[in-house]
Amino acid sequence: SDHMENIYGYLMKYTNLVTGWQYRFFVLNNDAGLLEYFVNEQSRHLKPRGTLQLAGAVISPSDEDSHTFTVNAASGEQYKLRATDAKERQHWVSRLQICTQHHTEAIGKNNPPLKSRSFSLASQGSANSPGVQRRLSQNAVSFFNVGHHRLPTGKRVPIMQPDHLVDVREMMSQAEGQQRDLIRSIECLPVSGHLTSLDQDLLMLKATSMATMNCLNDCFHILQLQHASQQKGSLPAGTTISWLEPKISLANHFKNGAAQNFPAEINKPASVREEQSIAEPCQLTREPEEINPDEELEDICDDKEDDLGAVEEQRSVILHLLSQLKLGMDLTRVVLPTFILEKRSLLEMYADFMSHPDLFIAITNGTTPEERMIRFVEYYLTSFHEGRKGAIAKKPYNPIIGETFHCSWRMPKSEVTTDAGSNFSAHSPSEQVTLSKDLEGQRELDYYTVKFVAEQVSHHPPVSGFYAECVERKMCVNAHVWTKSKFLGMSIGVTMVGEGLLSLLEHGEEYTFSLPCAYARSILTVPWVELGGKVNINCVKTGYSASINFHTKPFYGGKLHRVTGEVKQNTMNTVVCRVQGEWNSVLEFTYSNGETKYVDLTKLSVTRKRVRPLEKQGPFESRRLWQHVTESLRDGDIDKATEHKRALEERQRNEERLRAETETPWCTKYFLKE
Repeated sequence: SDHMENIYGYLMKYTNLVTGWQYRFFVLNNDAGLLEYFVNEQSRHLKPRGTLQLAGAVISPSDEDSHTFTVNAASGEQYKLRATDAKERQHWVSRLQICTQHHTEAIGKNNPPLKSRSFSLASQGSANSPGVQRRLSQNAVSFFNVGHHRLPTGKRVPIMQPDHLVDVREMMSQAEGQQRDLIRSIECLPVSGHLTSLDQDLLMLKATSMATMNCLNDCFHILQLQHASQQKGSLPAGTTISWLEPKISLANHFKNGAAQNFPAEINKPASVREEQSIAEPCQLTREPEEINPDEELEDICDDKEDDLGAVEEQRSVILHLLSQLKLGMDLTRVVLPTFILEKRSLLEMYADFMSHPDLFIAITNGTTPEERMIRFVEYYLTSFHEGRKGAIAKKPYNPIIGETFHCSWRMPKSEVTTDAGSNFSAHSPSEQVTLSKDLEGQRELDYYTVKFVAEQVSHHPPVSGFYAECVERKMCVNAHVWTKSKFLGMSIGVTMVGEGLLSLLEHGEEYTFSLPCAYARSILTVPWVELGGKVNINCVKTGYSASINFHTKPFYGGKLHRVTGEVKQNTMNTVVCRVQGEWNSVLEFTYSNGETKYVDLTKLSVTRKRVRPLEKQGPFESRRLWQHVTESLRDGDIDKATEHKRALEERQRNEERLRAETETPWCTKYFLKE
């Protein structure tokens, strides 16, 4: 009972980078299970400045020092706190853990498992909607054949034996069979009448039942891991159990039907019929085209993807689409509804990763190999934030084979970071060597030019190539990316297969790098983007490398968009720089000399790209190619956008069919396959 007394006192709380650590008066309310804080003790009678629910929270002493600890609430909110010494930290941590355990157990006792509910699809004529057909099951295990068992209070959970896991697997197999029957029953319903196969509730049931099976398989996999660890010993300290991608395939779940076009076929506008009437493939000039940067104008297009209206209106279409998909299915050949599209091509999205050309050019200004590697890591981590347009996760247009995108950036030389000790001169003799003829006539300009070109070099598999160069600084980056997308239940995962190569010709250095995976989460509600996976950056010549981890949010606790990494000198196996933070917010770089640098991505200046007007673009340049789709999306005319998109895709299929029949290989324009 002594341990359950309320405690209070001053602690330091980390607020943000600007404010830093501040003293606040904290109160642990054991009865309510709350941790509250006030500006000072005198304001204790006022409303708290902040409150955390401790039920389900995780209290973690920090490894940084002996004074700091964190309180991670089940809601995802986190307090980072610091006591005056190790003894006081232990006092607060132990009391918080006792209170947390007490209220977490209380929730379990006060909330017994829900009784099962089942849908009756037999008496279709007796009601208008499944909503009134829901009834309590006579048997609590009738639907999934899995019962809820309450353990007697005080008894320890026994170690699960292998035969118990077999029993669980058997029950899950039965559940999968029942779910397949449920799906068939729904799909056999008529398309009109009181109860149809497109009923909102039934579509929701189809989609969420599949997500439930995915969740059950994840949980089963966790049980297997725990059983394996119990055979060898306990899980190592600090282990985080995260949501896993499906490890167990749902056996013959349901076949993916013919490619669905959404919305249903309607009379095609005359303009679309004209687009589709081009039966013969366009005779494209496959010779590389020299783009004059002087024809490019600063881009004024600013299509932020924050509109939820279309997603809300088309929810039944999303549900119907999800009900047709299978876990782990490759989405490359699946026709997705138009309203989830961004108003730009994937090729243009790659260009938007270059929105900080000052940081890109500054890489080669580093005076040492170590500094150049660190500068590249800094540029790399700042590139993803601007690549996303708004908070809503939408999908760029799938580029048509042969599609290209050109743009450039002009960067005032005075805004590019240089080193005081650098002997680089804008007119040094080393600049006489050039990458192309563009350098002539530009010696007196007060800005650098970064040129960019991207091309869709393959349709199946979908592979894009992109290249950027700054001729004046003798540096270029060349990359190819194969986007492999998979359906993961309530999210979509995109693996970026490929490699990039940054060349600093002035130093004779080449840096290879890879790209993280991307995930569209919560696709039934407000979809958002998350990056995940480990990427590596290597420079063989200098022996420096970087390892960067994009952390997906764990199932329990943790923060969003977290990234950590380190730069190493491989020969001496020493870490010269560490980085942590969020890839879309604030990054913290800590160097070997003890210095720390913060980069706030939300305040970084963005240089607008320069693009030629539509009338000067070729027919297969992204913006001109997709202009009718983009205009229709801006006008909110989803049907018209769908028809224009379908016409482009149909033309691509016809051209591909003709090449296959005539055994004509596809010729790329700017890129060569090695």
